[in-house]
Amino acid sequence: MAKSKLIKESKGDRIFNGVNLAFVTLFLLMVLYPLIYILSCSFSDPHLVANGEVWLYPRGFNLEGYQRVFEDSDIMIGYANTIFYTVVGTLINLLLTLPAGYALSKKFPGRNIIMTIFFITMYFGGGMIPTYLLIRDMELYNTRLVLLLMGAVGVYNVIIARTFFANTPKDLEEAAIIDGASTLRTFVQVVIPISKALIGVLTLYYAVGHWNSYFNAMIYLRDDWKKPLQLFLRNILISEELSSAMSDMANDSEAMAEAERLKQLLKYSVIIVSSLPLLITYPFLQKYFDKGVLIGSIKG
Repeated sequence: MAKSKLIKESKGDRIFNGVNLAFVTLFLLMVLYPLIYILSCSFSDPHLVANGEVWLYPRGFNLEGYQRVFEDSDIMIGYANTIFYTVVGTLINLLLTLPAGYALSKKFPGRNIIMTIFFITMYFGGGMIPTYLLIRDMELYNTRLVLLLMGAVGVYNVIIARTFFANTPKDLEEAAIIDGASTLRTFVQVVIPISKALIGVLTLYYAVGHWNSYFNAMIYLRDDWKKPLQLFLRNILISEELSSAMSDMANDSEAMAEAERLKQLLKYSVIIVSSLPLLITYPFLQKYFDKGVLIGSIKG
């Protein structure tokens, strides 16, 4: 049996690979360093942070910022609400976006008109006051449904889904139809199993949107026990801003310095508290991005 010959890299290949590696490494550092810096600052003495002495790892280890955040009993309520809105809201998004994208990927009379209507909503809206009046008249004000139904379908994500479904293998669908499967059954049992990459991307897009959302909750929710995490964290930061301002007005230099120290510490702690769950979740969805569209439908 002949030995396989190893392909030797030329000098040009080595230079090209070296440049690529350097570029990717530089890009990684540009993305990773801000996260490391914020994490280090959240565990460091704020005086050292203000003096520029913290740049890579924590100095003057300090948990006061996290203690201040979690001593607020509403934080856990906010976490529970945000998890609920993110999970249920994302499921609603997928249940509406995937069928819409699949249907619009097919050719049928009036498809262009429907797509035009979708596109119009991307550029024009009723405005805050008409939307508020509509929410009130539909009796959705101060209900959990208002956060779940507003933005239930993202037009940009529908376009992504339509493009994906338009490029899936048609032979699989045709074979299912010949076997007697209905359109719904073909979509659920044939198309969805080969669309894990699309579902992973849309899940990430929608989940991040729900997790970071606070404006609609601030406008349409009145009861604190329904509000998401972002509003509670925002209230903590505002209260510390007010404390710092009051200390400044009282001309109490010691109290002012302490308020400013706590404000800076809370700023970094709040970023970590609000971002960490998504950073932990992201790697579990990343694996679906690079998978082929035939996963789950064809076995070797």
